[in-house]
Amino acid sequence: MDYEVIIVGGGPVGMMLASELALANIQVCVLERLSQTTPYSRALSIHPRTLELLDLRGVKQEFLKRGTPLTTGHFAGLDTRLDFSVIDSSSNYSLFLPQSETEAILENNAVRLGAHILRNTEVLSVVQDDEGVEVTAAGTKGMVRLKAAYLVGADGAGSIVRKQTGIPFIGHDETLTAMQGDVILKHPPALPVVSRYSEEGMIMIVPLPAAMHRVVLIDPQRSHIPKSEPVTLEELRSGMLRIWGDDLGAGEPSWLTRFGNATRQAQQYRERRIFLAGDAAHVHFPAGGQGMNVGIQEAFNLGWKLAADLKGWAPPWLLDSYHNERFPVNTSLLHNTQAQTLLFGTSFTSSMIQLRKMMSDMLNVPAANYQLASRIAAVDVQYDPTLPGSSHPLTGRRLAEIHLRSEQGDVISSFELFRDGSFVLLHLASDEKMNICQWPPQIKAFSYTVADRSTVDWEDVHTVLIRPDGYIAWVVSRSESDPIEKLRQGLVHWCGRP
Repeated sequence: MDYEVIIVGGGPVGMMLASELALANIQVCVLERLSQTTPYSRALSIHPRTLELLDLRGVKQEFLKRGTPLTTGHFAGLDTRLDFSVIDSSSNYSLFLPQSETEAILENNAVRLGAHILRNTEVLSVVQDDEGVEVTAAGTKGMVRLKAAYLVGADGAGSIVRKQTGIPFIGHDETLTAMQGDVILKHPPALPVVSRYSEEGMIMIVPLPAAMHRVVLIDPQRSHIPKSEPVTLEELRSGMLRIWGDDLGAGEPSWLTRFGNATRQAQQYRERRIFLAGDAAHVHFPAGGQGMNVGIQEAFNLGWKLAADLKGWAPPWLLDSYHNERFPVNTSLLHNTQAQTLLFGTSFTSSMIQLRKMMSDMLNVPAANYQLASRIAAVDVQYDPTLPGSSHPLTGRRLAEIHLRSEQGDVISSFELFRDGSFVLLHLASDEKMNICQWPPQIKAFSYTVADRSTVDWEDVHTVLIRPDGYIAWVVSRSESDPIEKLRQGLVHWCGRP
């Protein structure tokens, strides 16, 4: 084998996955057809759960140096903003950062950790057998053939990996399109972010770096145009005049594009030795800024599982759990983006305007706002909590940051324990019932007490096993009569051995 894992696609998802695998000392190669990071930025937001995951690996500060924290988000561009600040998270905000910047940071991190990046390399064919996967690609030095034990397609909506593997892409094609232009505005609006919805259409204007603004339009007079047709500056300005009443002196475009509401999902995310992630696995209308975020979250879910299998300790079911866990999450994602699409641009009528006003008023109710904010932020994700023998309410939930106190009185963040991508075993009870030193190498064991008085959910936790991607795998309650046996059951399930 040339590598243990080959990743096709060097966008944010591919680079994040490469980082996770390289962190686990897996030989990984990324094949990317572009010669350098694209200067265009479809995504502009890193949402709270993604920031938490970056924090687990100690790289969040690199993103904070370049981005701008925003405490609110939106659902279908409704007037009432979603409030991220009330989310139980140390990253209770969205980070405004162009995708090009995100990609550059992730690529630098992947290279630093030892990933091999091959740019100017276009994949032509993918073939797998019982032993591995062979990739044929055209590179700067001609044709190359590479072999690996596993391959991941992170190569976007038109994924050659998905097509050649024969995985059905279930859903529907676009029924409407929107326009986007990154332009200079001679007369920008007074407020930094503005939007308007009327019977003439929908417009949103957002400031970008380098004195640019992003103008997004759903123009009912142009929403039937296929996304393959290029957008012209005159078309964008004409739509601005109709919907905003002024083209604001728009000019000097750096990027004009059209996007649609095609909604599809791969029927399965794994076909033997080949996996799909990001847009290769699911596409949708880019509502709420969720696409890149869920892709990065998939990379965290898949990376440690592939590493576990390659290192020989993964239980037989573990690789299949990637599809089993992420497919329902992304089905929910497609449902919420379809609902937003209906509210965004399918009917510019007085009835739709009244429906949007009603929905916006409902978001003034804290519980309703919190529910949608949690969904967009992806902090509501909970993996199967019904594992045999584990009925604790924390099971399957994400680890929100808690503070831990050592016997010496030092206080640390729980996130600091995940820097090397291992399972973390936390012994939180002040007893001597457990020897925390004799564990398999993929588990790092620690003894602390919880320093956060407000962390009610943790009051009865004796010992907890937390996955490398920051989700709680197994909980031993303080009321357990035989905590060692209870923990042994969890270790056998998750790690294949006690």
